[in-house]
Amino acid sequence: MIDERSRPRAGKARTPEAPDALTISLMGSPASAGLARTFAQQQLYKWGYLHILDDALLITSELVANASEATPGKELRYRIERNAKGVLISVWDSSPRVPTPKPLTEPTLEALDHCEDTFDSGGGWGLPIVQALSAACGYTPHPTGGKWVWARLVP
Repeated sequence: MIDERSRPRAGKARTPEAPDALTISLMGSPASAGLARTFAQQQLYKWGYLHILDDALLITSELVANASEATPGKELRYRIERNAKGVLISVWDSSPRVPTPKPLTEPTLEALDHCEDTFDSGGGWGLPIVQALSAACGYTPHPTGGKWVWARLVP
């Protein structure tokens, strides 16, 4: 849970009361995650949030990759915002499909032993990773269609 009364500690970048954000449009493709990471990295450097850089870039990759897979060749919107509650990373796509995390299971040797045909079929762990790295995450339907999938980090 995010405590809205918490204040930045000394030595860390101050968070403004008004949002400071970057929003970009992308095309649903495998290259989109890398482009979004580049923009996210620049914003986090600008804000002085290097201590959350790795987590934010991994969350960015997972959310953009999921949106690209859900809507290949269609428009996506990537947004990174800092406000009094922290850093919000969100991705909009036009798919009505609700993001559903893969259930966590205990790995077995049989499940880990992939043959050549199934070697690259171990995906689907992006949302549990996002859940583990963020203070809060979820999705919000957009009034004109699609949804925003988001994750909040508290610096």
